[in-house]
Amino acid sequence: MRVLFAAAMAMVAVGFASAGTASAAYECQGPAAACAKAHKHVAKKAYKKTAYKKSYKKAYGSKSSKKKSYSVAAGGSYSGMGSYYWQPQRVASGGWFNPNAMTAAHKTLPFGTKVRVTNRNNGRSVVVTINDRGPYIKGRIIDLSKAAAKQVGMTASGIAPVSVTVLGRG
Repeated sequence: MRVLFAAAMAMVAVGFASAGTASAAYECQGPAAACAKAHKHVAKKAYKKTAYKKSYKKAYGSKSSKKKSYSVAAGGSYSGMGSYYWQPQRVASGGWFNPNAMTAAHKTLPFGTKVRVTNRNNGRSVVVTINDRGPYIKGRIIDLSKAAAKQVGMTASGIAPVSVTVLGRG
């Protein structure tokens, strides 16, 4: 009787073990290229999380909620390169990113600050509200939503030299 019970338990264990290796999405045995293909969707998610954490820590030092935001007097102005983004994601102020809203991401301005962004190539400008943190690429001073970028004529090139003028809190 004990032999039958042990044999049955062994068969169950073998069944569970082989069921685990059948899923190519989580376990892969074989050449690295085949494994990379099987793990493509898992690797993408892991890369995005890692890249975000690295860029976030590089921009702010740590992932604490005590970020420094500096208030700039209304009328303050500065220039640099601007870009735009359109990917749906959570924004630092707590909501979801809306590419059709007139919003922008800035590293230090407080959330709710209104700024005028002027494309220095063509003179077109737009008023946006800061609701996110970024950009994370060196040399860029502001990230606009897709709608705001379209209004200043930045969508074709993706980046443009801009002037940012602080209008005050909205």
